[in-house]
Amino acid sequence: MRQIVLDTETTGLNPRDGHRIIEVACIEMVNRRLTGHHLHKYINPEREIDEGAQAVHGITLEFLADKPKFADIADEFLEFINGAELIIHNAPFDLGFLNAELRRLDRVPVETICNGVTDTLKMAKEIHPGKRNSLDALCERYEIDNSSRTLHGALLDTELLAEVFLAMTRGQNTLMIEPDAAPRPQLGADGQVRQRQPLLVRRASADELAEHERVLAAIDKESKGACIWLPKPENAA
Repeated sequence: MRQIVLDTETTGLNPRDGHRIIEVACIEMVNRRLTGHHLHKYINPEREIDEGAQAVHGITLEFLADKPKFADIADEFLEFINGAELIIHNAPFDLGFLNAELRRLDRVPVETICNGVTDTLKMAKEIHPGKRNSLDALCERYEIDNSSRTLHGALLDTELLAEVFLAMTRGQNTLMIEPDAAPRPQLGADGQVRQRQPLLVRRASADELAEHERVLAAIDKESKGACIWLPKPENAA
């Protein structure tokens, strides 16, 4: 199961007003484990950045002046997310901007090449109705350290969102085991395979066995011979 945690930063709030993406980050999870494989790009939006948006993410037009345009990174981006489930906080916002960028290039929408989209904001509202469900609020709720998040940033936010998503879905791990699957080795803190210790079998002492027999005899007497833990004569009914 391949999942991509995704986030963007933008020049403003609405792509219909001509606002553009200035940062996109994607980090990969396979079978609910971070692989270390990620895609992170700053993008020249070819337009001004709203003052309110810049106050949120701190990215300036001067910083983006020598960065690639979205058209330059579109193929790499689409290849990275191809076939994966996307995990996005407030998915309609990011998808709206991504699809607006793709329409400018006559490319297909994100939803047609990925394997579904999970909106963690919608999920959080269902799990925690009536509570704040921003990324910061969820980090606090699930005791995830977000102290370095003084400004919004796509890469940091995807890393935090991945931890939040895993915490929110911890009880959803499958309990099914493939019948022919080999057991996974247990790894130690150093990443090395940990040898399983042999089971310790402790035998009952003679006194413990005698006490066990006494208790069974008392049960058999009280139940008028109906104790199921005592062997019965072969000719017994």
